[in-house]
Amino acid sequence: MPDFIERLDRILPQTQCGQCGFAGCRPYAEAMAAGEADIDRCPPGGDAGARALARLLEVAAKPYDRSRGAHQPAPVALIVEADCIGCTKCIQACPVDAIIGGAKHMHTVIEPLCTGCELCVPACPVDCIVLVPPHSAATPG
Repeated sequence: MPDFIERLDRILPQTQCGQCGFAGCRPYAEAMAAGEADIDRCPPGGDAGARALARLLEVAAKPYDRSRGAHQPAPVALIVEADCIGCTKCIQACPVDAIIGGAKHMHTVIEPLCTGCELCVPACPVDCIVLVPPHSAATPG
């Protein structure tokens, strides 16, 4: 069963947004594997995600439940370099190791690894992390 849960979890977008009603993507995958949750609860995954989950679970495909939120590309975190104090709290909060940097030095986000989970934002004591659309290289002004 752990391998099956892992396969379900890999299909999910790893935004950890909670729109599905669970505390993150892994708990949602566990609930689906146990037959306690349906495939249509993930707005970030959209209809394509719901279809992929249906294939793996061998159930009928259906669109995601729009009452849970709109499907849109996940934002990515961007650290405003001028404001970063190098505290490392964002690095510790990032569940996918998308933030790099050293203590007392500016940190940066590796955009292709960032899932847009937003967990780094409240961890930052100086509010130097903003969310931007994916593939946005511009520093906020």
